[in-house]
Amino acid sequence: MKIESFCLEDTFRLGYNLGCNAESGQVYCIYGDLGVGKTVFTQGFAKGLGVDEAVNSPTFTIVQEYKGEKLPLYHFDVYRISDISEMEEIGYEDYFYNEGVCLIEWAELIEEILPKKRTNIYINKDLTKGFDYRIIEIKVEV
Repeated sequence: MKIESFCLEDTFRLGYNLGCNAESGQVYCIYGDLGVGKTVFTQGFAKGLGVDEAVNSPTFTIVQEYKGEKLPLYHFDVYRISDISEMEEIGYEDYFYNEGVCLIEWAELIEEILPKKRTNIYINKDLTKGFDYRIIEIKVEV
């Protein structure tokens, strides 16, 4: 499925709608360059789960945990990991195979440990259609 986003609010709303429909144990992998809206999408997703606190990119902590009204959210930003063993040190399996929902920014950096069953979200700019334009593709892997 491909969705056009013409502004930050569209990207936020898509995340929100997916968060409202998220289920226990799901893993969402977010792919896209710097500045495409991965964190905006995640903020909407968190709001859809009922997370009330501010959601920011956990760049220096790898994972940030949030308690949602519906489910816990485990927000990963693996941009700065230098070795997959860092994921083992934080006990990634406890998050990936838990009752909460995982959102992983820069998932391509840990491809070899990602669950086969996951939802991939690809966010890409197309500056020919405007500065805020994004094409967001959602692919469910089973």
